[in-house]
Amino acid sequence: MRRETAYKLAGRHHDHPAPGTGIEKAREIRFKPLPPGQVERAWLALRVLKDLHVERTPDPLCLRVRYSVLDYSLETLEDALREAGYALDNTLYSKLVRALVYFCEETQRHNLISPERLIKQSHEVYIQAWDQHAHGDHDDTPVDLREYK
Repeated sequence: MRRETAYKLAGRHHDHPAPGTGIEKAREIRFKPLPPGQVERAWLALRVLKDLHVERTPDPLCLRVRYSVLDYSLETLEDALREAGYALDNTLYSKLVRALVYFCEETQRHNLISPERLIKQSHEVYIQAWDQHAHGDHDDTPVDLREYK
């Protein structure tokens, strides 16, 4: 195998045809109806964060945020809002979606930060482990006892 092919196979490609699968995320943060005016205050608070784009939606209890998963995660944004006193939607559906998004973003961040490894190097680990084990025709029985006479 040529060196370029090994690097290509080991490399990470970020051309994702499905929306939302790249490192740029667009998520919705849903709020409870009470206390009134919290969505507007949250919109003003989130706008000052660098590289975070906040948009209003037709739903008056929802904000749409766009960010890079390398800079932010939905979990950190929602935790910061909760600590600031905002009441987020806690319906079962929201909790399930939230848990899935948290897991996916955490896994994606971990995979992006972890160092790449070449296929050739990963096989060397198995080769070295194989060499340490007794295998093949190895037999402690003396040769004269192994031969059929």
